[in-house]
Amino acid sequence: MKTATVGLLLNMLAFPAASAMAEAVSTPAATEATAPSTAATPAKTAVTKIPSVESLGLNVKSAVLIEPTTGEVLMSLNADQPMPPASMTKMMTEYLVTEAVNSGQLSWDEKVIVQENASKQTGSRIYLAAGDEHTVKELYIAMAVGSANDATVALAELVSGSEQQFVTLMNETAQKMGMKTAFFINSTGLDRADMPEKFRPQAEGETVMSAMDAAILAKNIVTDHPDFTEFTTIQSYKFRERDTKPMINYNWMLEANKDIANFKAYAYPGLDGLKTGHTSKAGNCFTGTAVRDGMRLISVVMGADSEAHRFTETKKVLDFGFNNFEIKQVVAPKAVIAGTETVPVLKGKNKDVPVVTDAGVTFMVPKGTVSPQIKTTVVTNDPATLIAPIAGASKVGKVTYTYQIEGMSQVQEKTVNLITAEEAEKAGWFKLLMRAIGEFFGDLFTGIKNLF
Repeated sequence: MKTATVGLLLNMLAFPAASAMAEAVSTPAATEATAPSTAATPAKTAVTKIPSVESLGLNVKSAVLIEPTTGEVLMSLNADQPMPPASMTKMMTEYLVTEAVNSGQLSWDEKVIVQENASKQTGSRIYLAAGDEHTVKELYIAMAVGSANDATVALAELVSGSEQQFVTLMNETAQKMGMKTAFFINSTGLDRADMPEKFRPQAEGETVMSAMDAAILAKNIVTDHPDFTEFTTIQSYKFRERDTKPMINYNWMLEANKDIANFKAYAYPGLDGLKTGHTSKAGNCFTGTAVRDGMRLISVVMGADSEAHRFTETKKVLDFGFNNFEIKQVVAPKAVIAGTETVPVLKGKNKDVPVVTDAGVTFMVPKGTVSPQIKTTVVTNDPATLIAPIAGASKVGKVTYTYQIEGMSQVQEKTVNLITAEEAEKAGWFKLLMRAIGEFFGDLFTGIKNLF
């Protein structure tokens, strides 16, 4: 017994904390702990009751309201029903042209030679002739401000070679964005019968898009191209020097219109986009977006019975959002998680290291909410991988926060990293030796005690 003990001590001198090292080797370093801890759920806080969608009295076929950073759907009326979107289709064309510019495929100053298809477009147009030359930027403004179908087709053909090849790109992008009902047959939103006969697609069907899909598309625009307002806020634009009148932006709700006699009744505080649409089949449609108190909302109305009503109904939808909801930081950065204040460290001067979150968390909440009911789930890295030295701010796990507004089906979720709040220094060999000896005899005495 005496010889065995001496031999064991000699082994420990040669390999400090051998048992800890063996544990680290036996467990894959890339795995995470399999038993996440979940923090207790706070009690619900009473808030003002949110009005029903029916109480808004919307005179449209479908509508939706979302907050783009959380993806929270705040209001929905037949929002998943595919319908003709008319010129709201051009939002996808705008998105893809901007992508082409940002990637270097195109430049805003690049000259575009107008082809036959563009020159034969009907409906809203800037009267381009085959062979005309204009810059990408000039055509883009004509599309965004005047909803010009000819300018839109000219840009589509520039990006993909033909409008129908561009349509393939539109449909592929819609799938990637998670648009569930969207189907495009052209770049403009015109009905098939209104397209130049020579350039109509062979595939059957018409362009359709649900209000939810339009909102998803708008969300991608404002998120991926935050400078979109450079174009959408242009109130008027003279396309050619010889033109007697400038194009007037179809979006009457622009905040800048508050001093324009014909539009000031519709001007909406903070509204800076996005796209109107109208055909006989679609009725009057509008995808709008506005910012107030640092919160951006995206609204879509489809099937209004007049130009004016697509804006009055949009006001109802946006007012519903701004009056009843707010973005609230529910967790501050560098937060300490109750129950996971530290994580264990192998071979460290200390046996554990304090941890905090690396970022704050914001959720969309009903106005007046003080302590929203947040569920917190913590997953720490495999303890065998946490071996000193560990630098400060090293990722050692993750924290997932979930929140659901009472009465709404959608769950908001955000995950942040759990990081070390300070450096975990490696212990010297002597400290590791003493610790190993202490742990050995502690385990030995515990084993002996359990025998009796």
